[in-house]
Amino acid sequence: MRYIIVGAGAVGGTIGARLHEGGHEVVLVARGAHLEALRARGLRFGTPEGVRTLRVPVAGGPQEVALRADDVLVLAVKTQDTAAALAAWAPRPVAGGGTAAERLPVVCAQNGVENERLALRLFREVLAMCVWMPSTHLEPGRVSAGGTPVSGVLRLGGYPSGTGGPRAAAIAADLAGSGFSAPVEAEVMGWKYTKLLGNLGNALDAVASGTGDAVLRELRERVTAEGVAVLAAAGVAHRDPAEQARTVRASLRLEPVAGEGRAGSSSWQSLARGTGSIEADHLNGEIVLLARLHGVAAPLNEALQRLAGEFARTGRAPGSLTGPELAALRAL
Repeated sequence: MRYIIVGAGAVGGTIGARLHEGGHEVVLVARGAHLEALRARGLRFGTPEGVRTLRVPVAGGPQEVALRADDVLVLAVKTQDTAAALAAWAPRPVAGGGTAAERLPVVCAQNGVENERLALRLFREVLAMCVWMPSTHLEPGRVSAGGTPVSGVLRLGGYPSGTGGPRAAAIAADLAGSGFSAPVEAEVMGWKYTKLLGNLGNALDAVASGTGDAVLRELRERVTAEGVAVLAAAGVAHRDPAEQARTVRASLRLEPVAGEGRAGSSSWQSLARGTGSIEADHLNGEIVLLARLHGVAAPLNEALQRLAGEFARTGRAPGSLTGPELAALRAL
């Protein structure tokens, strides 16, 4: 199989790099300054074992890739970019006849729970992936992953349910042989809802930072508790977050990567790179949506969704939340 990594940032870049090092065919799809750096200098990939430069084939979009019947599309863009990416790739022709949407699987290696649903509107075969991977992309051409002895835990399964059959098993085997823990799960969406609860604090990390601050710890606990209550009201099943934490700790530990300082969540990284967008609408916003649909309140998630969006649109620096803004959050 050849892996087309659509979105070669922190998650996509790490998956692509590890698969490439594992001897698999990979194409990284990127844009802007990151694409230019990858073409000019290759991918600088850092792990606790060291930093190396990988010459992985790279493309700027579907028009630059001649698709084959053995291709796997790995979607690793932020959710706010999912619809556009799917629309661009779905109609592309595949050698031997048919389109990508008809013949190729798409793996949603993304936070949130909306991507698979969007993909299933266009693609016949959709696989869900719950990604737990400490990775960073702050500089064009460079990606790092601090997990060891594996870079991440990538739970894979079918969507809307099931194990995903032989295709998912084959993809999981390639990942497991390339530096990941990659269990196949029949109910992987339950894990993705669990991860969603853990991601609700990403917006707070992005706008306020200060992970050791007692006030921020209190707010993180509150925003997660709010999410748990909303999922219960909506009848959405999920796994125990403590179970997820235990399984991750059993698989990997975090170690420093040379030349890489502390980086925050994926949302913090979006603000630090000045991308102009942030995934809060599909993380905190998912809880807000379910709360409105089921007649319950989610005021803290709603406030964090609004604040994170305002930070992204106006270019505010990560962690620059003011004292009065923080006090307003605590008062909710």
